[in-house]
Amino acid sequence: MYLVTGAAGFIGFHLSKELLKKNEQVIGIDNLNDYYDQKIKHSRLNILKKFPKFKFFKIDLSKKEDIKKKITPYKNKIKIIIHLAGQAGVRYSVINPTSYIRNNIMSYIKLLEFFKSSSKINLIIYASSSSIYGEIGSKKSFSSIPQNKPISVYSASKLSMELISHVYNYLYKINFIGVRFFSVYGPWGRPDMFYIKLLRSIKTNKPIKIYNFGNHHRSFTYIDDVVFNLIKIINKFNNKKSSVCDIFNIGSTKSIYLKKFINIIERKMNKKSKKIYTKRSLGDLLNTKTNVTREKKMFGHKITVELNEGIDRLIDWFKSYYKY
Repeated sequence: MYLVTGAAGFIGFHLSKELLKKNEQVIGIDNLNDYYDQKIKHSRLNILKKFPKFKFFKIDLSKKEDIKKKITPYKNKIKIIIHLAGQAGVRYSVINPTSYIRNNIMSYIKLLEFFKSSSKINLIIYASSSSIYGEIGSKKSFSSIPQNKPISVYSASKLSMELISHVYNYLYKINFIGVRFFSVYGPWGRPDMFYIKLLRSIKTNKPIKIYNFGNHHRSFTYIDDVVFNLIKIINKFNNKKSSVCDIFNIGSTKSIYLKKFINIIERKMNKKSKKIYTKRSLGDLLNTKTNVTREKKMFGHKITVELNEGIDRLIDWFKSYYKY
């Protein structure tokens, strides 16, 4: 049995659906907060609830009693935890840093405290972020190199989760894999994500802010590739007898100029967006580019969806969901 936290979220939804399609039992939990429009969260959940082996609980991980009351009956059945819940967004961490301490660090500790005594847990996979690399560039973005220079509270909270995992691995011999995701995009994406904002800007003819005048580079990674590689990690490290505490990158090795990304979407939508170019936002990285040399050797990391195909799939979903 799997426990997926943040099951109503973007990556959590897609991973849960894939596990359910493989006939696995999945318990999904989410606090369904209002950081972004809750409608899409409920839409994702409605799809998951069609699977007979899916069970959902609304739980705030920062409240220990919530976890204890609702998850205790399943505690000795859960073998793999995929922790994808947490407060997202680099820019919002500048405005509300305490939310990241509460929802990314404290909630993670409370989850681990609840399960630390379970003898059934084979593996805990948790979401880190490419943002922990700061501005070091792709040549040093090896997952084996310790990082200590975050430039936002968001990235600092993710780095803290990596350190906390090492502690619980040492103390309680729980196996951990941290995953540093690189600019995940695709259908059912969060409304606060840039590419959804861009598509909605084109649809409504309303202006969109382009930070740093569009001079960013990002390793855009399609959601299906993220799920594909997460499944590879699960298959590789589930039931591993020796102690495991590691961190891996998941992402495309192609870093795309943001202006190019915008142009591709505009061309495929056959319409230009109204842009307001503005300066770089605090905490924003200029460039991200993943290095997966180690990941290819460790679990066969692979990217199968090219950018053009991924954007086509994204636009098809967007037009259907938002009634374009």
